Amino acid sequence: MELATPNFIGQYDTRPNQLFIEYLIYPKEVIQLLYKGYLVSIIATFIFITAFVYILIKFRKNLFGIETSVYKTKLILFPVIAFLLFFGARSSLTSKRPINASNAVFSTDQLTNCLGLNSFYTVGFAVYSMKNEGNSDKMYGKMNPIEAISRVKKYMNVAESDFINKELPLLHQVYSDSLVDKPYNIVIILEESLGAEYVGSLGGLPLTPEFDKLTKEGLLFTNLFCTGTRSVRGIEAVVTGFLPSPSESVVKLNNSQTDFYTIASLLKTKGYDTSFIYGGMANFDNMGSFFNGNGFDTIIDEGNFVSKESAYHSTWGWSDEDVMKKANTYFTSLKEKPFVSLIFSSSNHEPFEYPEGRIKLYDKQKNTVNNAMKYADYSIGKFFEMAKKEAYYKNTIFIVIADHNTRTYGKHLVPIHKFHIPALIIGPNFPKGEKYTKLCSQIDIQPTVLSKIGMNVITPMPGRNLFLLPESTKGRAIMQFHDVNAFRVDNQVIIMQPYKEPLQFKIENDTVLTPVSLDKELAKDALAHVITASYLYKQRKYNLKIPN
Repeated sequence: MELATPNFIGQYDTRPNQLFIEYLIYPKEVIQLLYKGYLVSIIATFIFITAFVYILIKFRKNLFGIETSVYKTKLILFPVIAFLLFFGARSSLTSKRPINASNAVFSTDQLTNCLGLNSFYTVGFAVYSMKNEGNSDKMYGKMNPIEAISRVKKYMNVAESDFINKELPLLHQVYSDSLVDKPYNIVIILEESLGAEYVGSLGGLPLTPEFDKLTKEGLLFTNLFCTGTRSVRGIEAVVTGFLPSPSESVVKLNNSQTDFYTIASLLKTKGYDTSFIYGGMANFDNMGSFFNGNGFDTIIDEGNFVSKESAYHSTWGWSDEDVMKKANTYFTSLKEKPFVSLIFSSSNHEPFEYPEGRIKLYDKQKNTVNNAMKYADYSIGKFFEMAKKEAYYKNTIFIVIADHNTRTYGKHLVPIHKFHIPALIIGPNFPKGEKYTKLCSQIDIQPTVLSKIGMNVITPMPGRNLFLLPESTKGRAIMQFHDVNAFRVDNQVIIMQPYKEPLQFKIENDTVLTPVSLDKELAKDALAHVITASYLYKQRKYNLKIPN
């Protein structure tokens, strides 16, 4: 486990945890990823373990030989050994509780805290903790759900009269700013790992010339933060608008596999065609099951591509340009029928494989994150080039948004700067060439888009319609980093760690956080959002089914 740890830390900035176990259910993808990205480490590990086992066998008599001892010696040694076994298990004679992972927490740097543990323990503890999945009150503190929901509502910027059902406490009316005879289509392009640091128009590396050109045609969000560090978190935020919680993403949880709100379940009731388009296998991370049970009627994945018509197949499936081409062909085939679709990219995922000859390399070595980002951007440009030639383009709202950043790491409990992602909305009634600069979250994007769709709808989403947000209202973002939760309002952030008192920091900039006195009301608001997410999930109250 320790030999596997350096590479895991390199990818996730923490010791092996629940992710270490979860990925084992996808052997094909994992084996290919390990072979292409970590072959040297695997060979070194195999040699080390082989040598270690050889030494154990060769010197087994010296190491494990048993010698008899007299009864008197056993009697003298027994209490000493018994005490050491007890002390080793409990690790303390004065504390009310045995030692646990919280005792390692002494720093504001998450990685530093977990280095004092060992990886066999962290994986074992993660498996053990699965039984408490979703028990937010055990991890962060208790709060009555009624109070929690009330605190969440005050951040939603929704009039109390627009909440329409007490049984579904967040269900509310969403008004479009204009009504049209033919409501608009919605296409969500969810970009794998596209952090703001890779986007030229956000001050990052010059890897996104196509995206940067498109910003002149739509509204660019310059201060948007994702909710987590994995694709299923991005899907959860963008497609369902659900709050992040310390449990798994709802994409993978049992209670949300049917009758859980998604933009597809909403628009399906309005006669929309609903689709999910992905170059890999839709069963990865349980996406296919979740989408199929929650309004997505058409799922196009790896098996639906024809190899003769496609450009490139990688570890994660067909290339981004193949996915974009397939999406455009599908949308065109729908003729006049309205549609909503989620397109999910994968080319800028390690081991960063993409077809030759498409881009001018940024790095000399081909398969790097920077080159893969540039290829993903190339594919975005190709999609819009094709879409602009089709009839559906003028009646469609396009959202280009990242699911999360690449490797998320930093010297703080939550590396906030690594949660900064791009989002761009192009479509009817959206301003062109403008920027939205106030702090906001992934969960705010769908409510904002629905306000421009051309019809009134109802949703249970706690996100904000950013167009109606008063100038005086402070921006808000919620971030989940492993089991640490960050609730940010303007330049103040509450950090909640399991079984610890909350901490508050002032954000001088995204990499400089200064400890400040705890605002107890703000801390309660932070806790309320986690409690509300857990309550809505457990009680199955995040849907559109209004009880009789």
